[in-house]
Amino acid sequence: LNDEESRKTAKIRGEDGHQETHYLFYDGETISGTVHIALKKPNQKLDHQGIRIEFIGQIEVYYDRGNQHDFISLTKDLARPGELTQNSSFSFEFQNVEKPYESYMGINVKLRYFLRVTIIRRITDITREMDLIVHTLSSYPDADVNLKMDVGIEDCLHIEFEYNKSRYHLQDVIVGKIYFVLVRIKIKHMEIAIIKSETVGSGPNAAKETDPVAKFEIMDGAPVRGESIPIRLFLGGHDLAPTMRDVSKKFSVRYLLNLVLVDEEDRRYFKQQEITLWRKADKQIRKTDPICNVMSTNGREESIKVNSMDGNENGQDSANDDQ
Repeated sequence: LNDEESRKTAKIRGEDGHQETHYLFYDGETISGTVHIALKKPNQKLDHQGIRIEFIGQIEVYYDRGNQHDFISLTKDLARPGELTQNSSFSFEFQNVEKPYESYMGINVKLRYFLRVTIIRRITDITREMDLIVHTLSSYPDADVNLKMDVGIEDCLHIEFEYNKSRYHLQDVIVGKIYFVLVRIKIKHMEIAIIKSETVGSGPNAAKETDPVAKFEIMDGAPVRGESIPIRLFLGGHDLAPTMRDVSKKFSVRYLLNLVLVDEEDRRYFKQQEITLWRKADKQIRKTDPICNVMSTNGREESIKVNSMDGNENGQDSANDDQ
């Protein structure tokens, strides 16, 4: 890449569970660089039917690996059919590339962006890929009202959990209080968990998985009526991604705030409430940066294929169509 020395990197969990590091891009940024092709031996020649580079945004469902969905595919020819007789370099540029979704590695699905170089040959093509990471940025007004979540059993238990808002950026802090209005059962433990809910597909065949990505122990011991416990839950440092709704009509990722109480007989009482997570810019973005704007690439020399992407608002609030 042309700006490797100055471009930031980001980490994402790979399929093997280990963290991978790749160069970081945002929506609307140009991707440019140079492809270097080195022959294995001096005086060797390589016949080819053309050389091309592609920028691809792809969704792959793990249980249907043979059916990847390319929601973006840009192609640029680097060389016409001929032969290479020496090491060669080819420059490329994809201007103001639309990157509408966040890179994501989930339980049943992954969304990745990558560059792919192909040397077309009569028998077997030679291909090399380079993954990139894309972050989507959002912003919301600070004005938000306090919200309440009640956990109760008639005439036995009434607990109110009040928290400060419904939308949090990934480095935010959930601030709130738990009020014990009525306590007639012996509670020995209380925790708050953030649960990631991933849905792939739609209708009766949808695959839904939940994963507790963060747990916070609130109380260990029996509370009394009228007691209140202040809450400060720090989201930074946990494996969280922005809320993603109906991404290219393939999958959704939501987050639930789960309040759990356990009594002395190990019975569990819980209440869930959806919260929206979004990614905040690390610094003030310059007005000249096209990061937050989706820019059309129609009419440029690249061949472009962009499939339907309507219905998605990564990190944006929309109707809760699952509940």
